[in-house]
Amino acid sequence: MVRLAVSLLCLMAGMGTLKAEAERPNILVILCDDLGYGDLGLTGSTEIKTPVLDKLAANGAICSNGYVTHPYCGPSRAGLITGRYQARFGMEINPSYSPYDRTMGLPLTERTFADRLQKVGYRTGVIGKWHMGAAPEFHPNNRGFDYFYGFLSGGHTYFPEQVSSNEPLVNDQQKMIYHVNEGCLLPLMRNNNAAEFDEYLTTALSRDAARFVQRSESPFCLYLAYNAPHAPLEAPEELIAEYAHIQDPQRRIYAAMVDAMDQGIGMIVDALAESGKLDNTLIFFLSDNGGIFPKPFKNKYDAWGDSGPFKRGKGSMMEGGSHVPFIAHWPAKIKRGTVIDGLVSSLDIAATAVAIGNGDASGHELEGVNLVPYFTGEKTDSPHETLFWRTNNNTSWAVRTVKAKYLKESWNHPDGIQLFDMQNDPYEDQNILAQRPEMRAELAQRWNMWNAGNINNILDEAPVYHSKRLQLFEEQYQKKIKDAAKKKPLVIE
Repeated sequence: MVRLAVSLLCLMAGMGTLKAEAERPNILVILCDDLGYGDLGLTGSTEIKTPVLDKLAANGAICSNGYVTHPYCGPSRAGLITGRYQARFGMEINPSYSPYDRTMGLPLTERTFADRLQKVGYRTGVIGKWHMGAAPEFHPNNRGFDYFYGFLSGGHTYFPEQVSSNEPLVNDQQKMIYHVNEGCLLPLMRNNNAAEFDEYLTTALSRDAARFVQRSESPFCLYLAYNAPHAPLEAPEELIAEYAHIQDPQRRIYAAMVDAMDQGIGMIVDALAESGKLDNTLIFFLSDNGGIFPKPFKNKYDAWGDSGPFKRGKGSMMEGGSHVPFIAHWPAKIKRGTVIDGLVSSLDIAATAVAIGNGDASGHELEGVNLVPYFTGEKTDSPHETLFWRTNNNTSWAVRTVKAKYLKESWNHPDGIQLFDMQNDPYEDQNILAQRPEMRAELAQRWNMWNAGNINNILDEAPVYHSKRLQLFEEQYQKKIKDAAKKKPLVIE
């Protein structure tokens, strides 16, 4: 009888554990690439159709002051995926695609949020753009992800054919991506093997993500990293035709790319709903940085992104560079129509995921905030008191509180160092640097204290990196020639 009672207790305890495991939320992080802040319906666009994202935002939470940690690609992703400012570990530029270089990628000292969740039983996956290193040490399967479908480089063509059907519209910047960014024309990968790629890339990634969420047992964590709407500008002709009302041909394709992404997200939401997982899945959506805009000193890029009310875009320390659309959807916890006006960071995604998944918090301390109390209304203050930015070894920087922002703009812009009252001037129209020396001093002190915990950038910019690599190869080749010349000829009898 006693044994029976003990057995029943053990069985009940086991059932309780299984129930707790099943109730742990699924986590889906959707990151797009180079999206202009104003290019979604939920952020004011009347040109581009994004009904799926608009509905997710309306039924969930909008973070109106949502930011990423860097105004362009690789460093921004490094901050998001680790939950730590990338300047802490010296990754402030894009890693070059180099499949044999064991130093060119996300440092092995850092843990991803997937690794922290994988350790406690989550099935983890990454689909799409990796851009965190191409050598085996940096491969997603070795960084906490059970499953990978996508590409390791920083860009990729959108059609299976090597040459886009929109080739006449390709500009110099797109050609640069085709011919300089190695890896953009390689086959996709599934884990360590070449994978099929027989349709428009955004659709292929969406379809694979829908399969992942449909077939995964709970709990799962999926990081879906679209390369849309990053160049090269390519979209299905029939979808481009739906945007004939947009006169600029490049923006017309860009709009179709955003639309295709929204449709793809709809496939995933449908898969979650059909498998009964939608209510208990926390979905984050954001962009890695702002959209493409005309640079003030060179005509390097054409402009096709709309930054909405904000100035500039990708690469800039102005709001258009890192203030991004940022939404969360979780029917089990988030009431529809929730708006968080305080400062939210992409760092918070890792912190929130690890908190709700009871993930492994060992190692480096996460620098984000668990957003769930803000989603539920338990907390109403700003999640962050201060946010910080820094590009390659301090060539540009910014610090922002709820009240103010102090920055040095990129590219030696004539505006230089600027100070803004973000409560009364959120769109950075009036530089009050001369009028508020005490505010400048306070923000400078905050930034200096934060920066004391950073290290210098450890990566080389792509042109420098490839130049050094070619020089090394040339030196090794010349040495081989000299060594070969020193050898005495063989004499036979």
